[in-house]
Amino acid sequence: MHDPAQQVRDWLATYDTPTASVAHLLCDRHPADAVAVTEVGPELLPHDLTFGELAERSTALAAAMAELGITRGDHVATLMGKGTELAVTALAIWRLGAVHVPLFTAFAPSAIALRLTHSDTRLVICDDDQRPKLDPGDDVPADAPWHIATTGPAPLREGDHTIAGLTRGSGGRTAPAPVAVGGDAPFVLLYTSGTAGPPRGVEVPVRALAAFHAYHRYGLDVADDDVYWNTADPAWAYGLYYGLVSPLLAGHRSLQLRAGFDPELTLDVLAIFGVTNLAAAPTVYRTLRATTKTLPPEIAVRRLSSAGEPLNSDVVAWAADTFGVPLRDHYGQSELGIFVGHQNHDDVAADMRVGSLGTALPGWSVTVLEPVADGEAPVGAFGRVAVDVKASPLMWFRGYRDNPGASAARFTPDGRWYLTGDTGSQDREGYLYFSTRDDDAILMSGYRIGPFDVETALLQHPAVAEAGVYGVPDELSGQTVAASIVLHEGSRASDELAEELRELVRARFAEHAYPRRITFVDELPRTASGKIRRGRLRPAQG
Repeated sequence: MHDPAQQVRDWLATYDTPTASVAHLLCDRHPADAVAVTEVGPELLPHDLTFGELAERSTALAAAMAELGITRGDHVATLMGKGTELAVTALAIWRLGAVHVPLFTAFAPSAIALRLTHSDTRLVICDDDQRPKLDPGDDVPADAPWHIATTGPAPLREGDHTIAGLTRGSGGRTAPAPVAVGGDAPFVLLYTSGTAGPPRGVEVPVRALAAFHAYHRYGLDVADDDVYWNTADPAWAYGLYYGLVSPLLAGHRSLQLRAGFDPELTLDVLAIFGVTNLAAAPTVYRTLRATTKTLPPEIAVRRLSSAGEPLNSDVVAWAADTFGVPLRDHYGQSELGIFVGHQNHDDVAADMRVGSLGTALPGWSVTVLEPVADGEAPVGAFGRVAVDVKASPLMWFRGYRDNPGASAARFTPDGRWYLTGDTGSQDREGYLYFSTRDDDAILMSGYRIGPFDVETALLQHPAVAEAGVYGVPDELSGQTVAASIVLHEGSRASDELAEELRELVRARFAEHAYPRRITFVDELPRTASGKIRRGRLRPAQG
């Protein structure tokens, strides 16, 4: 048995140093003939990318990006689906010491432009079908300061580049040496939805690799001979940190399914590719339960993990009966990665306690503070879930990009405690029990949706005077988006108007975030200071 505390120290000694190079750590140090990524299309035909090919292709792309002026510290965004092209692009960005800004492909132009502008992005690399979202219009300036490159065979617009075009003839260029940026430098800028303001940029430093490796090892227990599949989208924390970064870091092959979610397709992938270690949002397991009677006999998964939203006890029981192995719940945030869970590795595995989120992972110390004061709450009492910063060597978050107010709100005044924004309780053995979110974020199918973003889109309709957005329980998705709408005088509520508002959110924010339930009300419940009381919106549904 290895000592997890010593292993954490060893990882920090490797990743939190002035000589740390992300490209070296995630690619160049691994055997060139080992498979890094297996991309699987809708027809279930695999395409392998070895670490040697990843090094060669990312080096060529990095050289081409350097000719466009991209250098250390610059921000390069991706608007891409899963697969080998994303892995190559991300490694090229990190090879230059630049910062990767992942964007969700379901975002509308307004949401994309907001993040590109806030991040000072200099280059956007996108799939062909995403390119129209970058056309000049109401949300995207005609003189946008970023270059555009597509993954397709030919440029779609004047002035565009393609990855193939950029790298063609790259053999004559000087291959850039991997830039050592050090443990404190950011290598990812990930945006998380805000609830009372615009999205917040989480700057992920290189030293966070130690935290990602710890979850990969102890939370997921990915072994060298595993076939590992993380179904989450790499534009979000779980899919980025543990679907792209951590398997590359550990030198493990990962599957990348380049297709929409379908339960039958999911079962086919599990069977055909012999998946032994599966990580997915609870929605995936809930949908499989609703549509699956028996598993194909070829499926032999040894580890099941879930994160992104609370996991129902009935789904845990179904998974154990169906797969024959426990489904372990894990808990984390974009700002930290996963730091609590029912861990899978034999060195740290503890009893499963259904209804609990598990215990702190190695390298983390978690407690519950009193509701108002910053002292620790009694055992079993509800309060604010917090991380002990000084007692957590894997703690890496220091604040949001250009947002000191939101950054300060995450910590107690003395800096000892990081406040997750969630409430819960903890028993004597350290098991954490989730109660509710303090910040009103909506967790739907593993995606975090900020009410502010949806409200901003709704208010652009001329008939809407006020909008209050909140989450309602849903059997498959965990939560869905709902909205209470106050109309301007003279406007009339109708089913047609409700559909117009849904389409507006799809067009002005994101395809997945439209309100499934819309209720027209006379007024919104507010506090004395004018803030919406989201907890009181629900009774208005009647």
